[in-house]
Amino acid sequence: MSSGNNETINLDSLNAQQLSQVKKQLDEELEHLTSSFAQLHAAQAKFRDCLRCVQDKHKSPALQENNPILVPLTNSLYVRGTLSSASHVVVDIGTGFYIEKEVTSAADFYENKVGEVGASIRDLEAIVQAKTNNVRVVEEVLRQKMVSGTLQTPPS
Repeated sequence: MSSGNNETINLDSLNAQQLSQVKKQLDEELEHLTSSFAQLHAAQAKFRDCLRCVQDKHKSPALQENNPILVPLTNSLYVRGTLSSASHVVVDIGTGFYIEKEVTSAADFYENKVGEVGASIRDLEAIVQAKTNNVRVVEEVLRQKMVSGTLQTPPS
């Protein structure tokens, strides 16, 4: 059994209360990691959506220069605008920074982001599986201690 700082713990040397605390800590870590896993999936879906939009841009007749468009200010608020350049897009590169890129460069950017987030998802998935196995081991040792404790305790 390994804790966050790679310290090995002999579970057999812990009492039931200590095992319960270890299990609680592992459950909290697992909950946090699972939440991060879901957030990474959501981010990857957004990047895929951006990539699809950039790749499909040339297929849409509405996305031609000087055509009227609606520009989103929020998720539900739009203003009228005119498309000044069909060959360039503004890309959110993170932390509130936006840059203008050519469509092909933007597609490359989003393809890289999808790949990077996918690699992070795979890494996190391995960590989640390891933590899940650790929880199962702690639960099994705790269950064994509880059963042996009830067998050793004389009835009152």
